[in-house]
Amino acid sequence: MIHIARWKITLTLLVCLFGILYSSPNVVGSSAQNWMRENLPSWMPTKTVNLGLDLQGGSHLLLDVDVDSVIKERADSLVQSARPELREEGIGYSRIATLPHGMRLVLREGQNLKLVRKILSEVEDGLVINVSDDDLTVDALFSDVAIKAIQDQTIGQSIEIVRRRVDETGTSEPVIQRQGETRIIVQLPGVDDPQRIKELIGTTAKLTFHLVDVSMDTTKSSSIRRLPMAEEPGQEIDVQRRAMITGDMLTNAQPTFQQGQPVVSFKFNAMGAKRFCDVTKKNVNSPFAIVLDDVVISAPNIREPICGGSAVISGDFTVSETSDLALLLRAGALPAPLQVVEERTVGPSLGADSVEAGKKASLIGLFLVVIYMTVSYGTFGIFANVALFVNVTLIFALLSGLQATLTLPGIAGIVLTIGMAVDANVLIFERIREEVAQGRTVMSAIDTGYKQAMSTIVDANLTTLIAAIILYSFGTGPIKGFSVTLGIGILTSFFSAIMVTRLIIIWWLRNKKPETLPM
Repeated sequence: MIHIARWKITLTLLVCLFGILYSSPNVVGSSAQNWMRENLPSWMPTKTVNLGLDLQGGSHLLLDVDVDSVIKERADSLVQSARPELREEGIGYSRIATLPHGMRLVLREGQNLKLVRKILSEVEDGLVINVSDDDLTVDALFSDVAIKAIQDQTIGQSIEIVRRRVDETGTSEPVIQRQGETRIIVQLPGVDDPQRIKELIGTTAKLTFHLVDVSMDTTKSSSIRRLPMAEEPGQEIDVQRRAMITGDMLTNAQPTFQQGQPVVSFKFNAMGAKRFCDVTKKNVNSPFAIVLDDVVISAPNIREPICGGSAVISGDFTVSETSDLALLLRAGALPAPLQVVEERTVGPSLGADSVEAGKKASLIGLFLVVIYMTVSYGTFGIFANVALFVNVTLIFALLSGLQATLTLPGIAGIVLTIGMAVDANVLIFERIREEVAQGRTVMSAIDTGYKQAMSTIVDANLTTLIAAIILYSFGTGPIKGFSVTLGIGILTSFFSAIMVTRLIIIWWLRNKKPETLPM
């Protein structure tokens, strides 16, 4: 006798209700969606499936990260760190300079090479130290492992900062991921004109604060930098090479107004506030340069100590420029410059055509499957079709609830799922036919059919699910979109075939008590 526990019946009905509720926002118009968001309780589902770049339209950017500039900065830092250490230990040298992946030190005669190796190894980890045959030239180069670590760290930081900047603009469901060794893909659904986004993404936004050098002493050239001034094109100013405060000490930045002029107000963390206070105390009435990406945007005089942990950046800014500058400072500085090497724009009309084509393909596939199941299995085929509609509803409910992004390959996954969704029912129904042909009663044949077909159904769905997981793990972009919908479709298909169809058949058996099989 077929029996199904009451809790299973309750759970199946609740899941079906969940599917209807969470998928319903996708089938109503935009005005109805707005009404649902404004009037329904917060716990009620109001989210819809997010459309990807190829369906909604938008912009695709391929960015190249200048990792070599980061390695060069690390080499410069290595030289700056090694110089005082060598001087303190009394190591004499005639020349110290940077190399593409490290530094070169030319020693004077009779220096302690063992001590030099020790100093360089302590200054920076991951160095390969090579000494010339005459024991005078020492090359300290970053190892391959160290360079790979710098590369991975730079790309990871760049992706995170690009994501923060894009999120600040309000762009929904952007796709930001690594491609190859030094490149980043940025897909922005719904963005037709990516120019402002490109400017925000491409700006390094490296903020530093330097004391202005007014001594005019040419002997200090190694500790002085000459930088252009934003407010006075063509003019340059000398600042101390060492930054007193860096942008990573900021905790917040907001556009505001001061004396009717747009400015950017910012706050320091505890370390930055203390250092800013100390610097302004010791340098009252001295100019203090605010440098953004190697350009002096402002060089005001320090009139009094500033110890409150906050200050403003003023200059010849527009309201839009202060808003963008505050956004960049909040998101943080890029560790390396980015260059746009590829740009594509997908128009909304092309995306709408893709959605329409996907709808047609899905409906045609659904129609053909429904006709086939009805003709082949009669009443049981209709039961399978009801479960198929529940299956499609659950797919869109899960995509909406998870806020997954639906792409054109994702639609292909849904169409494939529709075709595969009735496989389990076909196996069960064919097994039931065989049991009836062997002389079993209808009820006994149905019970045996479900039991005997279960292992085959589990194996078939499990192997396909493993394939979907592998595609998601190793694929990128479109492949992941396909694997997500395929994986969700496998889970919902298994549920609808085993639980929903079985529940309908049990209800039919109890009410009709048939003597023959209606297939």
